[in-house]
Amino acid sequence: MFVRIDNTPRDYAWGDPTAIARLLGRVPSGAPEAELWLGAHPGSPARIEGASPAPDLAAWIAADPVTALGPDLVAADHSAGRAPHLPFLLKVLAAAAPLSLQAHPSPEQAAEGFAREDAAGIPRDAPHRNYKDPFHKPELIYALSDTFHALCGFRDRASVASDLVRLVAVAADAGSPAPAVAAFAARLTAADDDGAALRDGVTWLLSGGAEVNALVAETMRAARLVLAEAGADDFEEVDALDPALLPFESVVTLHDAYPGDAGVPLSLLLNRVRLTRGQALYLPAGNIHMYLRGLGVELMAASDNVLRGGFTPKHVDVDELGRVLDFTPLPAPLLEPAIEGGVEVFRPGVPDFELVHIASGAAAAASGAEAGTDAGAGADAYRIRLTAPAIALATSGSLELAGSHGAVSVARGQAVYITPDEGELEVRGRGELFVATSPGKS
Repeated sequence: MFVRIDNTPRDYAWGDPTAIARLLGRVPSGAPEAELWLGAHPGSPARIEGASPAPDLAAWIAADPVTALGPDLVAADHSAGRAPHLPFLLKVLAAAAPLSLQAHPSPEQAAEGFAREDAAGIPRDAPHRNYKDPFHKPELIYALSDTFHALCGFRDRASVASDLVRLVAVAADAGSPAPAVAAFAARLTAADDDGAALRDGVTWLLSGGAEVNALVAETMRAARLVLAEAGADDFEEVDALDPALLPFESVVTLHDAYPGDAGVPLSLLLNRVRLTRGQALYLPAGNIHMYLRGLGVELMAASDNVLRGGFTPKHVDVDELGRVLDFTPLPAPLLEPAIEGGVEVFRPGVPDFELVHIASGAAAAASGAEAGTDAGAGADAYRIRLTAPAIALATSGSLELAGSHGAVSVARGQAVYITPDEGELEVRGRGELFVATSPGKS
């Protein structure tokens, strides 16, 4: 069954007022448009359009889970003692300003934290509650804008120390010593173990106090000096001049958005990532991250469990964040797709979701994807084997989707929910299509 769905973008303050509308061929609302949710998450379930089995996906799944989800997902949820649910949430995300610094728990941490806060009598809608549900929340982001900027995961200490030394030197040359930056560098390099040193540094920063305030101010002043010395007045010039300047641009961008936040110097501990269109990041449990700016397709497990560390007026629990963080220094977690018959498949190795990307004609050239095989009538043809529900979103062109029982056409800006009984999905046409689904049973 193919069911047309749609939604209204969420108007979070950091959203871009025009990016989602431009992508999908819509009229901007005039407010910030941060995220378009396509899924059954109760926070903003997708509307069902046309001949409707229910007003939205969440209501349909609750009323007829076997049809909407298929027997396998329903049986798995029943055996786990929970109500049937769609395990993933597809979003279009447009950030004109930085989001909060955050991390997400593992399945075990989520289940334990949810039970612990239930036992403590914390209401599930309380603003200070950390665990709103018993699920983990891994996520991936696929860049749709020419560049997409993010911070994610901890850098190696040698790189961090090098940047801190550069800040100290530039500040000294300008006659504005930075003793707090020098002391922080010494703090980070004192321990032998990377993880212990990073944990200590993060915990100290997020504890606040006069010393942290001094470090924030000195880091910001010295970062501006580094950028001025390089002739970079804004982030576009930084992009063009030298990627090594990006950590310092992070400092200035974050301080301008959240003056005095302890996350300003903390950003230097993290990988600064600049994705180009068609690249993707995968953010597993424990990975500290934040998106800075850009437009992308985001796919995640359907959960509300977010542990925040800064750049937000929302609840910050430093102790709980420290419990879930992975302090191991690692490279930026780029996710490379498998190429299967001209189709890109982003498989992060979790049971909740995978993302299929199809692009043909001009859309293939724009995204850098491989073209599929011509199937006659001037249209490329692709096949996707579905063993779980799916959501398909067209971001350009016009495409025909056909399964075992039905068919539908989707044009730019349109989305459909696909029940798993459609089996193998054939896609024909010219354009760009994203299909979110679960790996299901092979």
